[in-house]
Amino acid sequence: MKLASLKHGRDGQLVLVSRDLSRCCDAGDIAPTLQAALDDWARLEPALADRAAALEAGLVASRDFDPAACDAPLPRAYHWADGSAYVTHVELVRKARGAELPQSFWEDPLVYMGASDAFIGPRDPIPVEDEAWGIDFEAEVVVVTDDVPAGVTAEQAVGHIKLIGLVNDVSLRNLIPGELAKQFGFYQSKPWTSFTPVLATPEELGSAWDGRKLHLPLHAVLNGRRVGAPNAGVDMTFDFPTLIAHCAKSRALVAGTVIGSGTVSNVGSKDGSCCLAEVRCLETIAEGEPKTPFMQFGDRIEIFMLDGDGNSIFGNIDQRVERYLPPR
Repeated sequence: MKLASLKHGRDGQLVLVSRDLSRCCDAGDIAPTLQAALDDWARLEPALADRAAALEAGLVASRDFDPAACDAPLPRAYHWADGSAYVTHVELVRKARGAELPQSFWEDPLVYMGASDAFIGPRDPIPVEDEAWGIDFEAEVVVVTDDVPAGVTAEQAVGHIKLIGLVNDVSLRNLIPGELAKQFGFYQSKPWTSFTPVLATPEELGSAWDGRKLHLPLHAVLNGRRVGAPNAGVDMTFDFPTLIAHCAKSRALVAGTVIGSGTVSNVGSKDGSCCLAEVRCLETIAEGEPKTPFMQFGDRIEIFMLDGDGNSIFGNIDQRVERYLPPR
């Protein structure tokens, strides 16, 4: 099944969405919000699945599905942990600045905890005060878990993945060096994370989902120009169960925890890139300096994934960068 949250209050209104993303139906009598559904997933999932089947069969009242009416599927999440599972991406970034990649990066996942109170919808603008901050998109795959016990193994973590989707993890690249120099992680440089209109259960993905990775190209299109479509199932050094086990090493994870893959990247970037930082690194390595600018006000970014028939699986992230003015 596919689930979405229509804009309603702070936590949205849960709806079920048809496989072709054309129709939706209410699910509020089962669970008012997606977080409420995840809190009691084992008991509520069968009822949600039955309602989704009724939607497909035309046996339940439905209406047109409008992605512009959607908030993030989880407008507020208790836990957002973003990994850097495609180590080839990290290696490239370091190579561009003449730095070696420590061997430990290939052996132990790199993860940071992000701002889970700042999730935005698929059509919401990306508000930024200053273009000089280096506005970049990052196209990623995410999974959402139920309650995960502390100390879970990667094998055990497979069964805790309940939903899958895509995100744009917005980065302000020119603020990152100053923050990392303090050796205390990201904060101001990671302001927003936007989601596809829907999250899907693993069975909706068929053979593209092997329980650990999603084996399909992830498309990133900037101002109508294809930046890249690397395959998310290729060159993923740390799969999702490994990331979950890493995050749960010293603490339990609550239902609704969102785990990100980090920027999807393939060795050699043969199918393009899922962020401008990688494009700029490739230019620096090849030409001595970057040529591609970061995003500007008014720029439009689209992020999506297609099934074998060319249909969008999760719906499209389709946003423009918008200038905001601080209060005076």
